[in-house]
Amino acid sequence: MAGPVSRRQLLVGLGGLGASAAVAVAAGMSPITFEAAAESEHAPDAKPRQWAMVIDLRNCDGCKKCTEACQETHHLPQNFEWIKVFQVKDKHGGEYFMPRPCFQCENAPCLRVCPVAATYRVADGVVLVDQDRCIGCRMCMAACPYGARYFNYVDPPKYDNPFGHATPEFPVPQQKGTVGKCMFCVHRTAEGQLPACVEGCPMKAIYIGDLVEDVATNGDRTVRLSTFLKENDAFRYKEELGTGPRVYYIAGHGQLLDF
Repeated sequence: MAGPVSRRQLLVGLGGLGASAAVAVAAGMSPITFEAAAESEHAPDAKPRQWAMVIDLRNCDGCKKCTEACQETHHLPQNFEWIKVFQVKDKHGGEYFMPRPCFQCENAPCLRVCPVAATYRVADGVVLVDQDRCIGCRMCMAACPYGARYFNYVDPPKYDNPFGHATPEFPVPQQKGTVGKCMFCVHRTAEGQLPACVEGCPMKAIYIGDLVEDVATNGDRTVRLSTFLKENDAFRYKEELGTGPRVYYIAGHGQLLDF
């Protein structure tokens, strides 16, 4: 662990993040179950989560398993990469891989330009798209500085939604003529599961975190979020635009990895 994390912070703060039992046992605690975590999320006095994501670029090897897991979970066509992995060159000529989900911006340009309020933010800070309201004007796509939205030009792969129909929280199948994007798998976190990209990353480079309780996990490791960001010189992509992105990156400046 990166700094001490109390029992209350793990049991209540981690919520549905799915920390492994091994982490809890190593800290001298009882194992955490998805079921107990999900119940704490719905407690009457529970504060809304404020979801964030951390991507440790030191660990990303560009395998795109996060992309594949997302596509499988949301039944997306192959050209829809809600978390897209870029190969980037730095100013010294070195190369690294950079996964790009939706940044769930606190000052989201896409939200402000939607003429029919089809794009909206929920209490936990995640920006969703109501495809029943979306008119396909694509103004949100033009406004997004991260290129994180996709337009459904054709009918998506067929899928029988277990809820009977697609919802903003689980927009499967996508609707032709509307816009879709990453939504931090809120249908999974609400049930005490990790987002598909976090669970699918074999390098454990992606963390889901809660800004309120200051905790994050990649499924194997649980950290104090603020300490983890500070000690590893985390940054936010295009932060200078004032969008307030909730995705943090760790490029690393000589810190040792934990393996």
